[in-house]
Amino acid sequence: MSVQPLFTPVRMGDLDLPNRIVMAPLTRMRAGSLDHVPTALQAEYYAQRASAGLIVAEATAISADGFGYADTPGLWNADQVRGWRLVTDAVHAAGGRIIAQLWHTGAIAHPDMRGGSQPVSASDVDLLHESVTASGRKPTVAPRPMTIAEIRQTVADYARAARNAMEAGFDGLEILAAYLYLIPQFLNRVTNRRTDEYGGSIENRARILFEVVEAVLKEVDASRVGVKINPMHESGPMAVNDETLPITEYAVRKLDSYGLSHLLMMGNTTDFTGTPLEPLTGDGMFRHFRPLFHGKLIASVGMTTERGNRLIAEGLADLVAFGRPYIANPDLVERLATGAPLAEVDWPTVYASGPRGYTDYPAFRRMAAE
Repeated sequence: MSVQPLFTPVRMGDLDLPNRIVMAPLTRMRAGSLDHVPTALQAEYYAQRASAGLIVAEATAISADGFGYADTPGLWNADQVRGWRLVTDAVHAAGGRIIAQLWHTGAIAHPDMRGGSQPVSASDVDLLHESVTASGRKPTVAPRPMTIAEIRQTVADYARAARNAMEAGFDGLEILAAYLYLIPQFLNRVTNRRTDEYGGSIENRARILFEVVEAVLKEVDASRVGVKINPMHESGPMAVNDETLPITEYAVRKLDSYGLSHLLMMGNTTDFTGTPLEPLTGDGMFRHFRPLFHGKLIASVGMTTERGNRLIAEGLADLVAFGRPYIANPDLVERLATGAPLAEVDWPTVYASGPRGYTDYPAFRRMAAE
């Protein structure tokens, strides 16, 4: 198709990928509202995008306690495993490869999504953000600090979800340790005020991440396990502080020792100007972290064909993830390889229901033939 770096094959862990284009995880809110079971519609959606070198499936809750985002899927019971099997079978039948992304929402969840109970987190710090509920977006509330027993149960829930992911036919999995969710809530010193072994020092705040990684690796070989992480820059308690970069560096260096299949590193999604992260703007993120992780590094955010080719050619990344372009372009690999124009996203349908704006985007070749 092309000799550009993006379109060359690569081996990631145990997977042989035909190209270096990754479909980034995209929350689309099409799972069962009550049972959190993936549907046949989701199977169609992912199969349409199977030409990607790798698909990272949407963030998927590890447990009922970790669930907290309306109409998103789970991986904690047999029905959900069967639902995901529909998806993975469809992707494999179309020649693709797909991994799960394991998720605990922590304090970003709303009591409305938890039968009225408080969400849980490292400490009782309100994120001052928005929760996505069945009746719309609502302000977050102060969470309840997790007990040691609850932390241990959560680690076990990650391991169970990892086991379920493989039973569901996924080719691997990724642990979500980015954004505003549970693991970053422990990493951040502002949202983690604990004084036990999970709080205080950088090493203590990162403890839950590595307990999760090690529990998952007891169920799934490291060659099938990756992590998504990046230094955050948000408003409110999750805003950058002088330990944001050091704790991320610590985490990435230690993750490097596990022989993982990959690290998915996001570039800046907000303006880093005037913060300790300013040098990480643009390609600076990948220049900074590439020397710290020697496995396969997937670069994400703001990617184009030109930038992706350059990052790979310069050795700053091994693969490149595209998110929003995959919403409206199921044949993104072919479009990028041929220089075909990209379709525009119908934004009101992104977080909606049904096939409109989900599985009804046509391939460019089909459009040209009509």
